Amino acid sequence: MLDLRAVAIAATISFFAICAQAQESVHKLAIHVDENDPSIMNLALNNAQNVMKYYQSKGEKVAIEIVAYGPGLNMYVAGESPVKDRISALSLESGDIVFSACENTRQGMIKKTGKDVALLSEATSVPSGVVRLMELQGEGYAYVKP
Repeated sequence: MLDLRAVAIAATISFFAICAQAQESVHKLAIHVDENDPSIMNLALNNAQNVMKYYQSKGEKVAIEIVAYGPGLNMYVAGESPVKDRISALSLESGDIVFSACENTRQGMIKKTGKDVALLSEATSVPSGVVRLMELQGEGYAYVKP
């Protein structure tokens, strides 16, 4: 015979667990930069900052990853980046933004110039920018290309 009280308690616990999971959900955004154009880089950073502020104002979590490859990698090249100060400020402001740099592109730049290509300290090297974007989309990230 079923104990109705036990069933009711189990249902209540399940309900609250589902509600807690819904509240803990994280909004995810992948931003793609593949142009060596300061206006595009700034637009990507504006998008990230606006999305971050929007969800923070609602008390919701957000994860943002800006993936740069090809000519866009200059966004993260030390001594070259026209947006290095903004990247530094955003990195300090929030741990919710990841700056991913394509290692394929960096290695191509090293081969072409014959010298090392140092990245900003905020940038994290990923094997392939395109593959990283594919992975993020597979993990449920929304995709934006400014």
